Amino acid sequence: MSQSFFQPISGMDLPRFAGVPTFMRLPHVAVENPRLAEVDVGLVGLPWDSGTTNRPGPRHGPRQMRDASTMIRAQHGITGVRPFELINCADLGDVPPNPVDIQDSMARITAFYDRLIAANVRPLTAGGDHLCSLPILRSLAKTQPLAMIHFDSHTDLFHSYFGGMMYTHGTPFRRAVEEGLLEPSKVVQIGIRGTCYDSEDRDFAKSVGIRVIPIEEFHARGYQDVMAEASEIVGQHPCYVSYDIDFVDPAVAPGTGTPEWGGPNAFEALQVAQALTGVDIVGADVVEVSPPFDASGATAYLGVSIMFEILCNMALQAN
Repeated sequence: MSQSFFQPISGMDLPRFAGVPTFMRLPHVAVENPRLAEVDVGLVGLPWDSGTTNRPGPRHGPRQMRDASTMIRAQHGITGVRPFELINCADLGDVPPNPVDIQDSMARITAFYDRLIAANVRPLTAGGDHLCSLPILRSLAKTQPLAMIHFDSHTDLFHSYFGGMMYTHGTPFRRAVEEGLLEPSKVVQIGIRGTCYDSEDRDFAKSVGIRVIPIEEFHARGYQDVMAEASEIVGQHPCYVSYDIDFVDPAVAPGTGTPEWGGPNAFEALQVAQALTGVDIVGADVVEVSPPFDASGATAYLGVSIMFEILCNMALQAN
């Protein structure tokens, strides 16, 4: 590995408020750059929220998350993992979406990730709304359906919105199951809560074998027990991790479009990601960070801290 090139800039060498922000102060490697072939995990921005049905804003998430990520240092404070020494990581820039055309944007997104998969790069994405996950999965699951560990307050398993709109941030995983991108018996959704339109999404989950762990069960059992079950469900199957920031209680993470009360605190939000040890993570995303609803940047900082937890596990599994 070319560690000298792929090491992040230290705050001891350049103050965190200075310089051009990249994810975790890593080097920027464009997908056209020959050095893409040296990258093990690529951090990607996906500034797109055309699937949002209520409060827009996650299209601005990647930019705020990049800025907040200058606070991420090279070593995990508890485990001692130094991911940037175990694998080559880089900021691969943003996927350029078409903000006025959902289908064109999804095609662009899938084509972007196809280039990463062809170069054996595992993507770690900052969204964007949750519809972002669908075109990513279309790339990652071309050869076989994936397992998924999904943190959220919503299932995102609805059939459609507004009389037949099939592509919104409330439908990506219904489409993913229908398209054969996910293996339903190896999908677990954690933290589901809030008021409902009806039970259609839960009924669909039950009909195809998706394990839904509502927030009441999460709190009653504790995150350790829940994550042990999640790891057992996905086993050694290649797994996608999708983390909607509204999994976290809005008292902690208000910067999101569809908040639901009663969620985990910040410690639990980080611990569930840390507990992904041993999962074969072929890709992951942290989505629905919406800066207009949290100008302080605290939600974005939590989002990139979660990304770092996931990255540490991706680094460990590669070694």
